[in-house]
Amino acid sequence: MELLVASATGVMTAVGIYLLLRARTFPVILGLTFLTYAVNLFLFAMGRLTINQPPVISPLASAYADPLPQALVLTAIVISFGMTALIVVLALRGFLESGSDEVDLAVSGEGDAARIRTDVDKARLPA
Repeated sequence: MELLVASATGVMTAVGIYLLLRARTFPVILGLTFLTYAVNLFLFAMGRLTINQPPVISPLASAYADPLPQALVLTAIVISFGMTALIVVLALRGFLESGSDEVDLAVSGEGDAARIRTDVDKARLPA
C-alpha cells in the first residue's frame, strides 16, 4: 500500500513539474493542479495509512489514525481550489488581452525601449 501511494505521489509530482515547464497557460494550470493533488496525497499519507481505525485515541482501540493530516488536507483542498480559480481568471484575462495563451519570455529589442521612452515623454506634465 505504501509503495502504491508513494508511486502515485511521485508520478503526480513529475507530471505537475513537466506541465509547469510548458510555454502555454493551460498546461501550467493543469501542472499546478497535479502538484496540489500530489501534496494532498502526501499530507494524507503522513497520518499513517491505517484502515478501520478511529481518528482519536480511545481506550478500546490499540491504534488510531492521526486526525491532523486529514484536517491539513481539507484546508489544502480549499486553498488549492481558490488558487486555481484565481489562476484560471488571470489566464483568461491574459488570453483575452493578447489573443494567445502562449507565454512569451523573449527579450525585445530597441523598438520597445523607444516606445517606452515615447510613452514616458507623453505622460510628463508641461513645465
